[in-house]
Amino acid sequence: MSTSPARESLRALAELAGLTLLTGGAAAVPAAEAAEAGAARPGAAAAAPGGDAAPGGDAARPDRQPVVGSPDKVGGCARIEKRLPTLPDWPRVRSEIGRNPADEKRIATIVAGMTLAEKVGQMTQPEISAITPDEVRQYAIGSVLNGGGSWPGRDKHAAPKAWLDLADAYWQASVSTRTKIPIIWGIDAVHGNNNVYGATLFPHNIGLGAAHDPCLVRDVGAATATQIRATGQDWAFAPTLAVVRDDRWGRTYEGFSEDPRVTRAYGYEIVRGLQGGHGHRLGGVLATAKHFIGDGGTAKGQDQGVNPSSEADMINIHGQGYYGALAAGAQTVMASFNSWTNPDLGIEEGKIHGSEKALTEILKRKMGFDGLVVSDWNGIGQVAGCTNASCPRAINAGIDVVMVPNDWKAFIANTIAQVQSGDIPMSRIDDAVTRILRVKLRAGVFDEPKPSARAHAGSADALQARALARRAVRESQVLLKNNGRVLPLAPGSKVLVVGKSADNLQNQTGGWSLSWQGTGNTNADFPDGTTILDGLKEALGADHVTFSENADGVDPSAYDAVVAVIGETPYAEGVGDLGRKTLEAAKLYPGDLAVLDKVSGKGAPVVTVFVSGRPLYVNNELNRSDAFVAAWLPGTEGGGVADLLVRGRRSGAGYTGTLSYSWPRGACQTPLNVGDEGYDPLFPAGYGLRYGQTGKVGTLDETSPGAACGSTGGGGTATEDLEIFDRQDVPPYKSYIGSAENWGGTEIGPDGAAAHSEITVEPSDVNVQQDGLKATWTGTGPAQIYMQNPAGGTDLRGYLNADAALEFDTIVHSPPANRTVVSVHCVYPCYAEVVATSLFQRMPAGVKTTVKIPISCFAAGGLDLEVVNTPFLVYTDGAFSASFANVRWVPKAATDPDALSCADLT
Repeated sequence: MSTSPARESLRALAELAGLTLLTGGAAAVPAAEAAEAGAARPGAAAAAPGGDAAPGGDAARPDRQPVVGSPDKVGGCARIEKRLPTLPDWPRVRSEIGRNPADEKRIATIVAGMTLAEKVGQMTQPEISAITPDEVRQYAIGSVLNGGGSWPGRDKHAAPKAWLDLADAYWQASVSTRTKIPIIWGIDAVHGNNNVYGATLFPHNIGLGAAHDPCLVRDVGAATATQIRATGQDWAFAPTLAVVRDDRWGRTYEGFSEDPRVTRAYGYEIVRGLQGGHGHRLGGVLATAKHFIGDGGTAKGQDQGVNPSSEADMINIHGQGYYGALAAGAQTVMASFNSWTNPDLGIEEGKIHGSEKALTEILKRKMGFDGLVVSDWNGIGQVAGCTNASCPRAINAGIDVVMVPNDWKAFIANTIAQVQSGDIPMSRIDDAVTRILRVKLRAGVFDEPKPSARAHAGSADALQARALARRAVRESQVLLKNNGRVLPLAPGSKVLVVGKSADNLQNQTGGWSLSWQGTGNTNADFPDGTTILDGLKEALGADHVTFSENADGVDPSAYDAVVAVIGETPYAEGVGDLGRKTLEAAKLYPGDLAVLDKVSGKGAPVVTVFVSGRPLYVNNELNRSDAFVAAWLPGTEGGGVADLLVRGRRSGAGYTGTLSYSWPRGACQTPLNVGDEGYDPLFPAGYGLRYGQTGKVGTLDETSPGAACGSTGGGGTATEDLEIFDRQDVPPYKSYIGSAENWGGTEIGPDGAAAHSEITVEPSDVNVQQDGLKATWTGTGPAQIYMQNPAGGTDLRGYLNADAALEFDTIVHSPPANRTVVSVHCVYPCYAEVVATSLFQRMPAGVKTTVKIPISCFAAGGLDLEVVNTPFLVYTDGAFSASFANVRWVPKAATDPDALSCADLT
């Protein structure tokens, strides 16, 4: 069989990466343009984890454990290797930070003089909203954290002084204890100090990965450390080192690449940047290598799900980022929410938080990590036999610092009792505290003054790194199509700008931006940010730019070009999972395609800028675009996007970014990674055009698979109502409320009452006396009422087959102030939702209404009906009050005349 030029181009990329190309059908034309688009920089082509070279100090003999050290350098930064050796076992990692005998002697003396309560206090990490400075002193607390969307005084716009005042108060309380051990404060600074108002936010990791520039990542890490110092924290919960295998995962954008070579080099450099120069003391802030291990490899991309990898794949794929980070001297590692289980391979570790093999045997013993292991948010509560406040198994497995945001007092009491009873050996406690003190000494906090007296404290300038961020945006952009060499636009071009993300900093910044999910923000929440529209006005002149978000009432032919800025809206862990939804952007965001239809083929070339946290199936959008740019999530410097759209001084060499994730040609084409059998992307990893290149992307297939991928069918046809709540819970279902106070769920008691600060529930009359639950959201934060089977999921496919509807009676007492959804969960984070804001707002107050929502609406949203555990949930983040009764799934109810249509619920 003859080999096509397209196949040869892909083969060249593969050979550069050290791969053997699998035989099969020829690659499609866009993939073939990799030669033109071209693996344009060293390391741009994707690579499999195998090979026979030994870069970066990797060494192994058959009779010895492999050893990994600092990587080889290019220009002073880690080199992205063409191939990585296949390691036969977990390697010993040589850290650039060694033991200091004087520190070790000092630590031993401190530990020997501590009480059990003081030791457990050092191991306990509450959330700032749940602990006062006086309680830090009283319980000898070792560290605190603020979660995403948590600020001093709950003030989203808290100034650096407010952060520093609280940091000083905690610090003063800690040094006023008997042991005088300073406290440290950890913060999720994952793309800049992103919880802090006024801070420059960098592109998310997926964009930085496309830059293929380890030096850039080092500089971003150093700038982030300076931002953190400005507000008084000591510890960044970053970097995420996930090697993402399935782009349905809602944290895909937190991974640098699907390519472990990139993650290995980046892990080294970003830790160097965050922690700064060091001998025995760090110069920046503590970095956190997270989430150990395998979070990017869960089945179906399910957040907190099961990674079924072999140990060899864990070593050679998912471990690579940690080898780089630990070699650079990372001092903390965060345990992962995922499980590691594959019964066929004899792997039964379960949740990593409870795995002694992962945390102690592998990380601490084999890899030689001598820093501290911190749990994730209430992660111990997911370990079998544990709760958020009690988990000897997690501590014995190797957790040193326990992130227990709200239940910390109970955790302290339980842990002390468990040590006294022998469930937790005192030697394990002493080891944990030794590690904590070692990290604190290396961080220099024993020798530093209060946070407000440290370098950069309170500096508004220190929060800014706009030039660096703009450079990062330019380097991260990937040009996928450029028919007719539309780009770059000539200076002075008259441009029509359309699309929901053109003038929207919330969409630009994505998740983990001021709030946890990145939602609830406006442009005003980013006072120093520039939108992509702002950047175009700067580059072309405001008089040359017309903006019409929905492209209504404008004539595209009156302009030299149309720039459409579209894509994903913000999300973070859990909420961002696609589950069984397809990768089809047109299904996820139909409004974007509608905008393109209004401008495409109307007399002016269309340049589409696609803002997203992952590659999506965008054949429809590509067909309607003359040029197409993957902009990822660029952060607050939208001007960096415009710099490359318009020819000029700032555009420099033009587009230099190349894909660090493979781009799908089909809506259900996931997982999709270089080296996979039958690898056939639309654009391979390593693809990226330069000015003057077109990509030769022809008309693409627009076939849609429908609502979901991977449906197994079957399930029979339901004939009986599924009763969920009828005056009281119908077993096996139980009613709960959830909020930041306890997302794990507080059960609504037999008296029909429960209360959090964000939501309260009491009995109410809907049809008859006290047959309902009245839920009142206070508006102080997001919260939900839901009904769940605590034993797990049930196969409810029969209700979809029976045209069933979720049916409930409700009385609205006060309409919702903010976005409100009704959802069904298939074991969180698998879920689907419909937007019910206007539904509830339209209901007459005080009057009973029966609501019927077709189950097909949830199926279309990606619900896995084989494992439904939560058949009813109402969530909002604003004020709202309503009563709910007679909750059930009813066969054939979706065909009733009064049933809602899915189109009404968007």
